Amino acid sequence: MEFLESKTVPFHTTSLEKTEDGDDSPVEEVRLTVPAYDDPTLPCLTFRTWLLGVVSCVTLAFLDQFFQYRQNPLYISSVSAQILVLPIGNFMAATLPRRRYRFPGTKWSFSLNPGPFNMKEHALITMFASVGANTAYAIGILTIMKAFYHRPLSPVVALLITNTTQLLGYGWAGLFRNFLVDSPYMWWPSTLIQVSLFRALHEKEVRQKGGLTRLQFFLTVFICSFAYYIIPNYLFPSITALSFVCWIWKKSVTAQQIGSGLHGFGVGSFAFDWSAAASFLGSPLATPAFAIFNILVGYILFMYVLMPISYWSNLFDARKFPIMTANVYDSYGHRYNISSILEKKTFEINLQAYDSYSKLNLSVLFAFVYGLSFATLAATLTHVALFYGRTIWEETKASLKDSNGDVHTRLMKSYKPVPQWWFYFLLIVVTGLSLFACEGFDRQLQLPWWGVLMAMALAFIFTLPIGVINATTNQGPGLNVISEMIIGYMLPGKPLANVLFKTYSTISIGQALYFLQDFKLGHYMKIPPKSMFIVQVIGTIISNMVCFGTAWWLLTTVKNICDPALLPPGSPWTCPGDTVFYNASIIWGVVGPLRVFGNLGLYPTLNYFFLFGLLAPIPVWYLSKKFPEQKWIALVNMPILISAAGSLPAAKPVNYNCWLAFGLFFNVYVYRRYKGWWAKRNYILSAGLDSGVAFLATISYFALQNPGIAGPKWWGLDADDHCPLAHCPSAPGIEVAGCPVF
Repeated sequence: MEFLESKTVPFHTTSLEKTEDGDDSPVEEVRLTVPAYDDPTLPCLTFRTWLLGVVSCVTLAFLDQFFQYRQNPLYISSVSAQILVLPIGNFMAATLPRRRYRFPGTKWSFSLNPGPFNMKEHALITMFASVGANTAYAIGILTIMKAFYHRPLSPVVALLITNTTQLLGYGWAGLFRNFLVDSPYMWWPSTLIQVSLFRALHEKEVRQKGGLTRLQFFLTVFICSFAYYIIPNYLFPSITALSFVCWIWKKSVTAQQIGSGLHGFGVGSFAFDWSAAASFLGSPLATPAFAIFNILVGYILFMYVLMPISYWSNLFDARKFPIMTANVYDSYGHRYNISSILEKKTFEINLQAYDSYSKLNLSVLFAFVYGLSFATLAATLTHVALFYGRTIWEETKASLKDSNGDVHTRLMKSYKPVPQWWFYFLLIVVTGLSLFACEGFDRQLQLPWWGVLMAMALAFIFTLPIGVINATTNQGPGLNVISEMIIGYMLPGKPLANVLFKTYSTISIGQALYFLQDFKLGHYMKIPPKSMFIVQVIGTIISNMVCFGTAWWLLTTVKNICDPALLPPGSPWTCPGDTVFYNASIIWGVVGPLRVFGNLGLYPTLNYFFLFGLLAPIPVWYLSKKFPEQKWIALVNMPILISAAGSLPAAKPVNYNCWLAFGLFFNVYVYRRYKGWWAKRNYILSAGLDSGVAFLATISYFALQNPGIAGPKWWGLDADDHCPLAHCPSAPGIEVAGCPVF
């Protein structure tokens, strides 16, 4: 911590509470990044916070929802707003009047300018922006109903489920915040990027001769990232997936399947594009080394051991279908015609039509990804019970005794906590509105009241174990598959009930984790908890309204949106994310798990993955206890290892290759050899790369791509890896356009 103590001087040096050496954080990354002092006199919920925060929230919610429907979805993170609002905040501090304005008839007053623009205001504005960037998952239900199933959905109902599914998670967060925020061992690695950037932007630092301050380093990285991204984004999109094997064997289906980074196994495939590394798995620089090693081992075992054996042995008729796809197929190797088995009037499956057509088929990779999801869920429960069960119990007892925790927990005791009844009240109101939405409106949502309560019970059970994994590894298993399976068995043939049950269970957990992660950021930044709660709840409601309005506008104005077969050539409105969501609703909702993963389907053996996941952490736990001197054994995290390939097939092998390369280099090699540089620069490097990409992509879209100004015509302009045969089936007799028939 030498560089923090001797070379860094904060703007505000009065009323600082400093740490005592005995209660510093037990996590080294936190000790190296987070300052152990606070200034409780700094204002937080100021006029600047509200104005800049709401504007940032609205802007990011609109842009991210707008880009969700496009062929190349662009995610603009809160980092962009975090940088932009700093000069605006400083300008407001320099120009606005400082007089106080009093509300008539009350003691309340406020000032447009309470003093210098400070780090706590900046953090709360960034939380507003973060909520806006986290678009509402329930919008996907509206999209598949109107654009894929072409059925009406009441806007009032859509607005109700959008708000209730987003706000429900805040109730779960309130129940578990003592474990997942106050505990120093729940350190939420990705928050350290934000802390580093805030310090770089606000703290004065003495520049060493020949070196750069953190702010100078950030600006340098930002400018370089901004300038470079014009190449993969506009001039040379093919650089996002370079598959050299395909260039050598241009006519071999097998070689292209092996070498394609987008459609095959990705052997030798790489990208010179930061967004290829960070787009699906998050920033590799924010993931701890032990988690990277777990993902590396798990990915290699899945992609280069299990998949080649399964594909070339023709398991599940694998060679009839493409390797890297989330689409569903019939037994003839063609895309499944869902309209032929779905009753238009009742919006339920026609079993007679289904039996006379074909069973549902998946690619072998997509099938095993579902198997991994089963195993991950079971492994999460076992892992948390074995490795963290005692800690959770001790945290429970400590919370009753008001334990001090580490220095950051002690400093936060200067502020009044959020009353627990706030969370209970929110939980009760949201539950009531959820039941009203499902039972009212002629029950058009297909989900009965008991389904809502069951989804909430599922979320309550899994929020803590999944939160522990997320807070310690920066990776988290999802609950979507098990939720789809449960309701698929209980309410088969009802696609809308299935996706809604998944949203109330899975997405409420996701919202709880977002809330807790932001609370941990505020914990590190020493922001009053009540201010954080108010910002997140109000920001969520604003974001939901903007996302809903944007989606409704596009779905009712863009003709044939999400239907590439009917869209004009080159139209960007292809909705890739919603296509995956739609296919999942077919698998679990229309056809149902009994006819896919049950004894009436083709994949019942995948249910053994539940047993595998349940047992997998036990040997690791036993060996870690038997050989405590071997510290690496306890770092084998089976839920992370098993779920390593879980982002496939949305993520591609080229994304994994780049993510692993960046992660191993910076969080293993650089961390061990140049720890001082890593502590001072690593998270700032990640923030600078993210920001440069986001700014250039936004400007490029509105200035060049949206007006239809294309780059120079050459082979590198295609956003593809030039492996045209990699998606071809290799089974005899299957005819697909552009592919040889074996």
